[in-house]
Order: sequence, then C-alpha cells, then structure tokens
Amino acid sequence: MTDRKMRRDNAKRRLSRIEGQVRGLQKMIEDDRYCVDILVQVKAVSAALKKVEGELLKDHVDHCLAAAIESDDVNERQIKVAELVDLLAKR
Repeated sequence: MTDRKMRRDNAKRRLSRIEGQVRGLQKMIEDDRYCVDILVQVKAVSAALKKVEGELLKDHVDHCLAAAIESDDVNERQIKVAELVDLLAKR
C-alpha cells in the first residue's frame, strides 16, 4: 500500500470518528449538558480535524507538489506552489 493510499484511508477513518464526535456534540447540546463538557469535546473535534488537515497537507506536498516540481512544466510548478501558499495563508 502506498503512503498516499494509507494517508487517505487514515483520513477517512478519522473523519468517520469525527462525524461520530459531532453527533455526540449535538446530543450533548440537546441534553443541555454542562457548557465546559461540551467545549472540551469541541476542542477534541478541532484537534482531530487539525490532524486530518496535517495528513492531507503531507499528502499534497508528497504527491501533488512533488510531481509538479519534478515535471518540466514551469507553469504547473508555479500553480502548485501558489496554491500551497494561498492555503497556508488562510490558517
């Protein structure tokens, strides 16, 4: 199995868990649970999403950006680098 495939599979598994966590958050709010308990779970979801983001960023750099850098297409390289810079600027 390639690194890219493993990263994508891991991201899908993590997103499924996050989906469950978000449903749990909705239930906590419906049940009028204590605010701090809800906020703790929101932080957990946020951290899990950051982990997925990091893995997908690694995938993009290792696969998409690396392929563009190795190619002879200067325009493609510039596009991929600009995409990455724009993405990182949004953080």
